[in-house]
Amino acid sequence: MARRERVMRMSVELPLWRALTAYRIGTMVYAIGLFVAAYEEFARPWVAIVYFAVLSVWTLATLRFVANAAACTKRFLFVDLAISLTGILLTPVADSAQRITGEGPTLPSIWTAGAVLAYALKGGWRWAAVASALVGVANIVQRGHPSQDTLHNVLLVWVASIAIGYVVEVARASERTLARALEIEAATRERERLARDIHDNVLQVLAMVQRRGTALGGEAAELGRMAGEQEVALRTLVAGGLVPASRVSEDAQQGAFVRIVDEPDEDPDDVPRDIRTLLSPYAGSRVTLSEPGAPVLLAPAAARELAAAVGAALDNVRAHAGEDARAWILVEDWTDEVIVTVRDDGPGIPEGRLAQAEGEGRLGVALSIRGRLRDIGGTAELISVPGQGTEVELKVPRGKAS
Repeated sequence: MARRERVMRMSVELPLWRALTAYRIGTMVYAIGLFVAAYEEFARPWVAIVYFAVLSVWTLATLRFVANAAACTKRFLFVDLAISLTGILLTPVADSAQRITGEGPTLPSIWTAGAVLAYALKGGWRWAAVASALVGVANIVQRGHPSQDTLHNVLLVWVASIAIGYVVEVARASERTLARALEIEAATRERERLARDIHDNVLQVLAMVQRRGTALGGEAAELGRMAGEQEVALRTLVAGGLVPASRVSEDAQQGAFVRIVDEPDEDPDDVPRDIRTLLSPYAGSRVTLSEPGAPVLLAPAAARELAAAVGAALDNVRAHAGEDARAWILVEDWTDEVIVTVRDDGPGIPEGRLAQAEGEGRLGVALSIRGRLRDIGGTAELISVPGQGTEVELKVPRGKAS
C-alpha cells in the first residue's frame, strides 16, 4: 500500500511576484503615455516608437517568467535588464537635448525598476544591488553628468531594491523554519498515536511472553529473552529519533512543502548526526542505553566511527564475558567533548592480557576501538579489574562535532 502524504503549501513571496506582474504592465503603459504626451518634443520619435514596440512585445510575452521564482530564469533576467539599459542609453538619441537637460524621463521611465525588482525577488539583495548599480551607471551616462535629481533617483532604486531583496531572503528562511516546525509537530503527533497503539497491544504481549518464558525455563526462556529484546527495540523506536528535514520543494511556485512522511534518501556529509540514533540499535534485554534527552550532535564521520567503536566494545563483551553478561552504555554530552562509556559485568581482563593479544596478532581493541577514536581525534581508555568487569571510555573532542 502506498504511503499517504499530506502537503501544506506556504508562500510569502508569491503575492510579490503577482504585484510585479501588474507593475510591469502598468509601467509599460505609463512609459508609452509619457512618450505620446511629449511626442512633438522628441528629436527622433521613430527611435522611441521602435523601442516601445519591442518593450511592449517583450513585456506581454514574458509575463509567465515573472509568475514565480522557478519560472524566472537567469537568461530572462539578463535580457530584461539589457532592454532596460538599452532604453536608458537610447534616450539621448531619441529625445531632444532640451528635455534631457531639463531632467526629462528616460524612454523606459519607471519600467526599469521592475527589471531590478525581478532580480531582488529571484536572487535576494545581492542580485538587486548589482542590477540597481548597473541601472545607476546607465542613468549617469545618459545624463552626461551626475546631477542631484539623477543621484536621488539612483539611490532610491538602489535602496528600495536591496530592501525588498533582503525581505524576500528573510521570508524564505522563515518559511523553511515554519515548515520544519510543522513537520516536527505532525511527526510527533503520529509518533504519539503509534506509541499508544503499541503500548496497549504489542509491548504488553512481549512483556508477558518475557515473564512467562523466564518462569518456565528451558526453550521458553530463550523465547522470553528474544521477546524482551524486541520489546526494548520497539520502545526505543517509539521514543527516539529526530525527525529528518523535509526535502526542498521542487516547485518553488508553491512555496515550502511540509511532508509528514518524507525522509531523505541520502546522508549528507555536512549535516551533523545525533549519536543517540546510531547507538539505539545496540540496546536490548542485556544492553542498557542511557542518554541525554537532547540531541548529541557530531560530524557524520565522527559519529559513525564512535558508534562503530561502541559496537566493537559490545562484540568484545559477548566474545569474552559470555552471552549472559550485561552491558551498559552511557552517553555524556559535555561542553568540550562527547563521552560514551561501555561497561559490563563480566570477569574482567587479566593484567597483561591486552598486550599479549596484540603480540599474538589479535588487534580488536587496538584497531577497532583505539584506532577508530584516534582517526577522529579522540581517545579510548580501557579499565578492567579481574572479577569486576570492564569499562571502555570513548572521548571525542567537541571540535569534531561541527
